[in-house]
Amino acid sequence: MSTVVSNIGLLVTNDGPERTAAALVLDHGRVVWVGDSAKAPAADERVDAGGRCVIPGFVDSHSHLVFAGDRADEFAARMAGRRYEAGGIRRTVAATRAATDAQLLATATRLVAEMRAQGTTTVEIKTGYGLTVDDEARSARLARTLTEEVTFLGAHIVPDGIERADYLDLVTGDMLDACAPYARWIDVFCDRGAFDESEARRILLAGRERGLGARMHGAQLAASGAVRLAVELDAASVDHCTFLEPHDVDALAGSDTVATLLPGVEFSTRSPYPDARRLIDAGVTVALASDCNPGSSFTSSLAFCIAVAVRDMGMTPAEALWSATAGGARALRRADVGHLAIGARADLVILDAPSYVHLAYRPGVPLVHRVLTAG
Repeated sequence: MSTVVSNIGLLVTNDGPERTAAALVLDHGRVVWVGDSAKAPAADERVDAGGRCVIPGFVDSHSHLVFAGDRADEFAARMAGRRYEAGGIRRTVAATRAATDAQLLATATRLVAEMRAQGTTTVEIKTGYGLTVDDEARSARLARTLTEEVTFLGAHIVPDGIERADYLDLVTGDMLDACAPYARWIDVFCDRGAFDESEARRILLAGRERGLGARMHGAQLAASGAVRLAVELDAASVDHCTFLEPHDVDALAGSDTVATLLPGVEFSTRSPYPDARRLIDAGVTVALASDCNPGSSFTSSLAFCIAVAVRDMGMTPAEALWSATAGGARALRRADVGHLAIGARADLVILDAPSYVHLAYRPGVPLVHRVLTAG
């Protein structure tokens, strides 16, 4: 059944200039026509945008939604001055292992629904809170019921009760084999307190041998060679990028690796915000994502991330919107989402506002009027 979305006050397609007084026609889950509202062809169904702004659905390319437990006390402690460390992950691992499949799926489903209500139409979900073969495999299996974009992150930290060398063998062997059938990507936390560059190389290459694309957590807690390793291995994205050296920026600028910035993390950990302006001016492709997780960024709102990126990271509203849509799509190496060109998935958001600028101008206000998806 075809649908025409007409009377759009401002339309952002990420495929050419912004349009006013515009319309879209959707058919079989795809965009099939874009033009002036007065010239829109007939369709089976009509949606009147009422002069509102229409944007592509957000593409959240970094989240950790399969977990159990709560770490609000850690947040309170950080707000009182305690430094963020990766070790808090172990608390979530213990709670996740103790939870049932039904409990884990209920939490992840609720968070996906939160994201959808706030305009996110594509989401990536990582494992990483099981850290045993069985618990990682079930996390991947549950995530796969909610999205095609599943990432195996057995290399989150080395869990208690196992030697480091033995865990590396597990992550690159039996655990990887158990998770690969459900996953599209492999990721590694290459940073202080997690895995070093040689370990990260081994893990990502093992994933590549199983047919998985590479992603990386890097430069969140300190500068290192993680970013250059991600570029060398043609990782789709390197995420966080809080502490970058000039050669890191140069490497990213000459590559297809996306720098995914996660403003909710810096907001929630009182860490320095990454310099998005520096990256954009150097020609780096930048994405914005939520990093929704119970420890360091418990937000499901990309609109919030846009507002923070505009205020504290040097991005214009237009750049932040692009990074949360088309940028996220590039971080997932997807050509069908993040834009509203003809042939794209019909994933779009009607904002209860005349312009996308209101996403930053009115932070914290629920501005989603309606979400349309191809699925």
